[in-house]
Amino acid sequence: MTQSVIPETVPRISSQLTFHDIIGAWRVRWGLGRDAFAVAPGLYALGSPHSLSPVLVSANYKMSFDILRSRLKGYDAWLLVLDTVGVNVWCAAGKGSFGTTELIGRIQKSELAKVVQHRQVIVPQLGAVGVAAHEVREATGFRVIYGPVAAKDLPAFIEAGMKATPAMRRKHFPLSERLVLIPMELLPALKLSFLPLLVVLFLGGWETLGDGRYWENLFQRAPLSITSLMLAIVGGAVLTPLLLPFLPFRAFSLKGAVVGVFACALVLIAWWGGFLFPSSVGEIVGWCFVIVALSSFLAMNFTGASTYTSLSGVKKEMGVALPLQIAAGVGGILLWLLARFIG
Repeated sequence: MTQSVIPETVPRISSQLTFHDIIGAWRVRWGLGRDAFAVAPGLYALGSPHSLSPVLVSANYKMSFDILRSRLKGYDAWLLVLDTVGVNVWCAAGKGSFGTTELIGRIQKSELAKVVQHRQVIVPQLGAVGVAAHEVREATGFRVIYGPVAAKDLPAFIEAGMKATPAMRRKHFPLSERLVLIPMELLPALKLSFLPLLVVLFLGGWETLGDGRYWENLFQRAPLSITSLMLAIVGGAVLTPLLLPFLPFRAFSLKGAVVGVFACALVLIAWWGGFLFPSSVGEIVGWCFVIVALSSFLAMNFTGASTYTSLSGVKKEMGVALPLQIAAGVGGILLWLLARFIG
């Protein structure tokens, strides 16, 4: 039987998440303290690992680290955490921080060759784009084995002799995973829209400023601005992620634009029903352009949270969609201003 000998410099961790860990993850999901949600890079001992225990590589984003260890209940393993500046494996691999150089350096700094007898490290499949296995082996002697896409499949992967089934190689993006990402899409959009909304509301009643009817005029016209902006944000940051597989087109920007068109239909229905009086046709059309542009932009931003597209695909889409979004947004604002102050 191989005895567990853990170096004094290696921190020991558990697969059991604490209340503090759970609250921290929930807090970060809502965009609070995201930049500081990281663990120190280096080697960690999960349970009581020995010289033949597997070595699993992770990012130092604490949520990635916690998900990995929580899926290994009952296992003794070594966790080699790379310095990804607090970014998750998928994003860090695309940016280069979860990469060959960092993995080589971390193996050498942790003196992993003195800790384990075997020469294997298990790298998440989502990090494969950043790691050149042959370079790692040449520099360190360690063979890179690409693990399954999902951490929950690691026990079965290890038990099968480090072999993945075809199902383990496929990345699914179910409703539950899309749902937990929505707060991080929604809250920044709401924060960024606050100041522009105040400006629009002020302009909505500017011609009566000083004659005692400013607030009355502002409150009459405020529903159009508030309704349009909220529909655009909810359409791009909430409805598009929720309805992602069911919306037409592959490009996220087009998916968001489709939702924006439906949002415009709701604005038109409300206007015809007399709920957005006293708005003019020009104001309604102007806001419809803004709704489609903003919904499309926010939906395109969601590509960073999914594995549906590649980095080159995202760049290509942005190159085409962003100028059109800017043109539609600026054109809509100008049309609204013309209708508001000239018409």
